[in-house]
Amino acid sequence: MDFSTIWLFIVAAATLLIIPGPAVFYIMARSIDQGKKAGLVSVLGVSLGGAVHVLAGAIGVSAILMTSATAFTIVKYLGAAYLIYLGCKTLFSTSDSSTSEIPKAPRKKLLKIFYESALVEVMNPKTALFFLAFFPQFISPSAGSVSVQFLLLGAIFIILAFISDGLYAFLAASIRKRVVGSNASPKLLNRMTGYLYIALGVFSAFASPSKT
Repeated sequence: MDFSTIWLFIVAAATLLIIPGPAVFYIMARSIDQGKKAGLVSVLGVSLGGAVHVLAGAIGVSAILMTSATAFTIVKYLGAAYLIYLGCKTLFSTSDSSTSEIPKAPRKKLLKIFYESALVEVMNPKTALFFLAFFPQFISPSAGSVSVQFLLLGAIFIILAFISDGLYAFLAASIRKRVVGSNASPKLLNRMTGYLYIALGVFSAFASPSKT
């Protein structure tokens, strides 16, 4: 993989990770309820769950490419369409977001928090679908092993996610009740997330075919 592709992936992934999702809200809830340690343990658990999805995705995408190059191209276009769908769904969601979206988190032992966080992430099909939609947009079969490229991008994504989630854990533990902000904040975040997904999907769909 050339450096420009990796750099583009880093920028896109970091931009998406800035916007908090369900995993971040879970981490924030733990941090607010039990402090920084619980929040960071949750971050570790979510990272482990993400690593499982990356490994499974690398195997799956490689299997698809072995079927045919056309099938891989189809997967890339379906991935772009799925990203646009996520954006539209997020952007036009009629549900009123509020502080109640952050789940109640009863106090638990740190080891249990770690296992629970990892299991929740592993069992989340949306994470698997996102990885399968997002990563292939930056993979080129001509650049070498697809599975190695997927694993490399996955490692970068998990590192970036760990840093981002860790910062949210510290933030939530530090400012406690103020972490959620005003009622308008979730709506603004939904709009930002929606536009980002749509922009990424459109970019992927109209990318040069030579990159595939």
